[in-house]
Amino acid sequence: MSKLAGLYVPNIVPLDEEGGIKEDELRRYVDWLIHMGVDGLYPNGSSGEFTRFTPEERRRIVKIVCDQAAGRVPVLAGAAEANPRETIKACEAYAEYGARAVAIVSPFYYRLSPDGVFAYFAEIAKNAPIDVTLYNIPMFASPIDVPTIQRLSEFGRIIGIKDSSGDMAFMLRMIRAVRVSRPNFSFLSGWDAALVPMLLMGCDGGTNALTGVIPEFMTTMYVAVREMQIDKAREMQFRLLDLFDAIVYGADFPEGLRVAVELRGFDMGLSRQPLTEGQKAAREELRETISCLIDHPMCKRQ
Repeated sequence: MSKLAGLYVPNIVPLDEEGGIKEDELRRYVDWLIHMGVDGLYPNGSSGEFTRFTPEERRRIVKIVCDQAAGRVPVLAGAAEANPRETIKACEAYAEYGARAVAIVSPFYYRLSPDGVFAYFAEIAKNAPIDVTLYNIPMFASPIDVPTIQRLSEFGRIIGIKDSSGDMAFMLRMIRAVRVSRPNFSFLSGWDAALVPMLLMGCDGGTNALTGVIPEFMTTMYVAVREMQIDKAREMQFRLLDLFDAIVYGADFPEGLRVAVELRGFDMGLSRQPLTEGQKAAREELRETISCLIDHPMCKRQ
């Protein structure tokens, strides 16, 4: 099967006033993203608040996204559960739904040693019926170090890694360690603020929250890198920073992302995480800030 490459959207999930999944709006959002040219979809990622849904809801989300995508773009489904047994069950379900691959975050809550991380992913790689992408997000989960990634790359079922550390040197070390023996191993950057330099140094694409907000800008920036229009890509990366900072740091993540997608015409609703009155007021102020940034020519194709 083809190598994972391009921009995958770690899409958020529209919720109603009771916190239930708004299926029709999620389907409309998927159609819009595909129409705007994204390369793939990534339900149940960090931006998708996967920890705030039940296992049954996570399966429902992936099933809706796969059904609506209908093969137009590949689906990289987040399949992280509390232990390998439940994760493998999720992998089985997502393979049945038609996902191209799964992304599995390193064990969270308990901080595991490199050997513990290896054993966890090795168990999944031996038993999953679908291709696996590692997910390194050290601010939330056990880090996956380079020697461990190199060991895990020996499993044919493990086809890539999504890294959200934003650490350029770490990405370079991964690529150097793995690509000699696995030239088709995919490296995806989850850090929007450094996407252009990551692509220039050998990444195959990204799983970026802002692609779910301004897909036309992000896809244009990606193409600029691939066509070696370096000045254009660099300028666009700098222009992206203010919006990235507002969305990621302007409120408890990913509330700013919800606000931003709403401004593109979708009824996303509030997160299941309760907000204080002060946070609700700050959310409205953030809406004005993000609106000004999105109304900038950034949102028009370059």
